Amino acid sequence: MRRFVLTLAPALVLLACAENAQDADTTAAAGMDSAGITADTAGASQGTAMTNPNTATREQLAAAGADSAAIAALMAGRPFAGMVAVDQALAARMDSTQRKALYARVWMPIDLNSADDQEILLIPGLGPRMLHEFKEYRPYTNIAQFRREIGKYVDDEEVARLEKYVMIR
Repeated sequence: MRRFVLTLAPALVLLACAENAQDADTTAAAGMDSAGITADTAGASQGTAMTNPNTATREQLAAAGADSAAIAALMAGRPFAGMVAVDQALAARMDSTQRKALYARVWMPIDLNSADDQEILLIPGLGPRMLHEFKEYRPYTNIAQFRREIGKYVDDEEVARLEKYVMIR
């Protein structure tokens, strides 16, 4: 039995290494870092992509929680220059609480380096203190800098949530 275990152990180690290498290749091919976060500048976390109001179909907007009036407003207002324009198009049809709830699923990433206060404050759950922190570290050179700096104020889960809303041009 001992000989069998000694013979089997190297094979198991090789199998585990091969699986890890395959996972690393898959991660690299998908443009993700070792934590599974996409490396693109849009900052969207893996598996949590937002529905873009400029490109979404009616069905995608409905699946994201938009009612028929919101869908009509979004379809009629395209193309939107940014989230402030989206917010203005929806303001006549939804109150601010409804819009914030929709923005948890329907969003165009904002540029960390050029977004104004009004646009940053559209991010659900973001208040004046975090607005200040977002702006304090400008100019951002990459999304890793955003993670590092904003991670000083909120936990990793909140950083990942906020990252869905931003990009760096």
